[in-house]
Amino acid sequence: MNDFDKAVKSLGRTKKYHQGEVLFSAQEKANGFFYVESGEIRIYKMDENGREVEVVRLGPGDFLGEAIVFVSSEFPFFAQAIKDSKVLFFDRTTILRAMETDPSVAKFFVSLLAQKCVVLSRRVESLGLLTVRQRLIQYLLSKCSGGQQCVIELKIKKSELAKILGTVGETLSRNLKQMQEEGLIEVEGSRIRVVDCCKMRSELS
Repeated sequence: MNDFDKAVKSLGRTKKYHQGEVLFSAQEKANGFFYVESGEIRIYKMDENGREVEVVRLGPGDFLGEAIVFVSSEFPFFAQAIKDSKVLFFDRTTILRAMETDPSVAKFFVSLLAQKCVVLSRRVESLGLLTVRQRLIQYLLSKCSGGQQCVIELKIKKSELAKILGTVGETLSRNLKQMQEEGLIEVEGSRIRVVDCCKMRSELS
């Protein structure tokens, strides 16, 4: 948060979660929302087959669940700490009262929710309109420096990457193998060398 957001920050209380600990589950009462100060939180849903579908990962500076508490009584997804994390928890009732008495607090959250709408819209578009291969290419290019070639060191397991891309491990492995056979990438353990960034980028246009 910026300095001018101190009034908002003062409304939260600190909570800590260990790696693997769940902040909340789907259908749990949404009595507040979170701001990530340190660590990493993953948001995911479960499909009808019990498969996890990762929606997004959040890190320091990100809010979590702020839109839900204004429009719903329950969380529609799961939130889990990927690393030991520290967050600020904002009680729903406290925030609503503050918005009624302090215009600056109300303005802050209107702006925050508007930004979140844009981010979620892009995320839904990516999952709904792009193939797994295109989502993989998009992810790899986001980690590239912008040159013709680059080397990416995956800091997460491939099973976790599959969840981020909204797919399963087998499908991810199949796409990586195919792209390697096509000469687009070279895969060595957790290291992926992008051989031709321009050619990969053309698949997204």
